[in-house]
Amino acid sequence: MTFKSKLILGAIACSMIGSIAASTAAKAEQLWDPYLRGVSEGLAAGALPPPGVYGVLDNYWANYSKYDSSGNKESDHQLSALVEVPIVLYVPGIKIWGADYAAAIAQPFDYTSYKPVSAGGAGNIGLFNTILIPAWLSWSLPDNLFVKTGFEVYLPDASSSFSDLVTGKLKNGGLPSGNGYTAVQPDLGVSYLAGPISLSASFNISIPVTSDKYLGETYTTGDQFAGDYTATYAVGKWSYGLGVHEENQITKDTVSGTVVVPASKNATNLGIGPLVSYQLGTVNVLAEWNHNIQTKNDVAGDFFNIRLLTAF
Repeated sequence: MTFKSKLILGAIACSMIGSIAASTAAKAEQLWDPYLRGVSEGLAAGALPPPGVYGVLDNYWANYSKYDSSGNKESDHQLSALVEVPIVLYVPGIKIWGADYAAAIAQPFDYTSYKPVSAGGAGNIGLFNTILIPAWLSWSLPDNLFVKTGFEVYLPDASSSFSDLVTGKLKNGGLPSGNGYTAVQPDLGVSYLAGPISLSASFNISIPVTSDKYLGETYTTGDQFAGDYTATYAVGKWSYGLGVHEENQITKDTVSGTVVVPASKNATNLGIGPLVSYQLGTVNVLAEWNHNIQTKNDVAGDFFNIRLLTAF
């Protein structure tokens, strides 16, 4: 697999993964962000690999604290999460409107634990929402530029959700494994791939199209914007780089049509960190670390991800 193909494969497959963001009374949003923050860093976001069937496994660990509307850390609230994401990507080798076509599916599962110091907390393991990608389209443009657009669907089939939390089905501080609503996510990726140099930016907006339940009322989650940005350089089997991620809540959560918190409580976060990858036989191994440098009304801290990529 070529250097460019490895970058492309990882970015395409990993843009579908569910996210980590705990719900608290002071937050501006419900429970989990559909998109996993920073997961496309280090990989080309605008292109598709050659025709074939590909597999990806992400091993994502997050250790977060809660931050208030002024960006101050509330150290008595902590979230730990391990997210495992097996993904299958199919590139049939056909073109639509001049673009290469692909489809994919992912079934993440996770272990989460939220621990206020005053109350303690227990962990919960379960399936996240199934993620379907019926279509990705990638155009190869002049001057080493690639542009990809796509559409993802998060099914409301998580093994536990927000409604299970508020109705008491999850005990001792355990958090739900996924969301109880359907969401769609339009994607846009742009990459510059010239020899060993890779520059990429991926953008998406997660839009809930159904609602969850909150103590018998309708809870509608707000829309979320996410962006991942990467610069890498390859030397032989190694690749080194820097990644940046951002997330911004762009509409408010509501309960039966009433806004949950004031507009000043929108959740935002920004993080940065190094990454490195190595080609180990037929498997590409990528490791990344990010530290959040600015957070409001959200949980944040450090996340680590080890990603395995291969062609079947």
